Amino acid sequence: MTFEQTYLNDNILDALYDMHFEEMTPIQERCIPEILEGHDVLGVAQTGTGKTAAYLLPILSMLDDGGFPEDAINCVVMAPTRELAQQIDQAMEGFSYYLDGVSSIAVYGGNDGSRFDQETKSLRGGAPVVIATPGRLLSHLKVGSLDLSRTSFFVLDEADRMLDMGFIEDILQINKLLPPDCQKVMFSATMPSKVRELAVSLLKDPVEVKLKVSRPAEKIHQMAYVCYEPQKLKIIDHLFQNGDLKRVIIFCGKKDRVKDINRALQRLKINCAPMHSDLSQQERDDVMYRFKAGQVDVLVATDIVARGIDIDDIAIVINYDVPHDAEDYVHRIGRTARAERDGEAITFVSGDQDIRRFMQIEQFLKKEVEKLPLPEGLGEAPEYKAKPTSGSFRREGRRHSGRRHGGRREGRNRKGDKS
Repeated sequence: MTFEQTYLNDNILDALYDMHFEEMTPIQERCIPEILEGHDVLGVAQTGTGKTAAYLLPILSMLDDGGFPEDAINCVVMAPTRELAQQIDQAMEGFSYYLDGVSSIAVYGGNDGSRFDQETKSLRGGAPVVIATPGRLLSHLKVGSLDLSRTSFFVLDEADRMLDMGFIEDILQINKLLPPDCQKVMFSATMPSKVRELAVSLLKDPVEVKLKVSRPAEKIHQMAYVCYEPQKLKIIDHLFQNGDLKRVIIFCGKKDRVKDINRALQRLKINCAPMHSDLSQQERDDVMYRFKAGQVDVLVATDIVARGIDIDDIAIVINYDVPHDAEDYVHRIGRTARAERDGEAITFVSGDQDIRRFMQIEQFLKKEVEKLPLPEGLGEAPEYKAKPTSGSFRREGRRHSGRRHGGRREGRNRKGDKS
């Protein structure tokens, strides 16, 4: 389906034409009409599927059609990190190229007081679209920089990461300040029970759009060590002693685990740095800068890094803990084998629960992941025998309605002279 076949207005379609956007991705094809019809939407799809356009395009089209107060904050887009807020703001610049009076303000932490003062001045006059991290938005609300009582659209992007980073209370606090008729859109890469509970709290009778998780790229060489917990660090030590390993991400399930593993790796003289939600925005920026610049060889991280941060040259991903489900597994190992490169993914599988989870992941992959023998001298490995529990990857149904914003434009004329 093409963008021309939607009810997006002419100015949005002109911008898409300039950007050579013609065919919609599946998430865009299913979400854009529902948002244009005024429904709350719950979207579940992986990173890289076009989610940003799926919510920005219909909202910008409606704002451009008019009927919204010029002195109000008409749309708020919440992002978990400064990096994602910046990416959304950049996408907004392209999509809104032909829109008069529809602009955005990005507000996020990790910068000096002068920027906060500039944000305050911009917000007090009202803004069509505000793209913000939760903490920064609350800071502006506390000093009276903005009023959300007339906001028409509220978007929560990467909700699962919001929960991982401890923003649940901030989101609920912001939600209380929105008017009852505010249209809300929520996107998440995964749908654990806590995200489902948040959706119930925020959304009214939402249309649910869930895309199946794509399987990992064929260029990723997937392997696993079936081992006992004390053997994991010894395996990592063996890997680094037998190869000049750089550009490595080690994923752990919890932030306390990240701290412990990072300290243990430092004792092994491995050049590493931690990445977790207890770090300030400035500290996260510094770690990411040093890792991208090659000053740090290994990033030890929670799933905060599994989505939304583009690093093209990761050589190896190590799952220190087996992810809870196939979706998290795909997101983690998808950090490698990007930009036409090859990559490796190694998972440590220890204990009955890990074995059951990893067997479910293999069921999703429809193949058995190669099991590597333990390095010499580490003793015996556990047997890979546990039976998988009955897992299911269900696709939720979607609801349809006849409500629609605006009418279709027939015989549309394309602008002849493009910038």
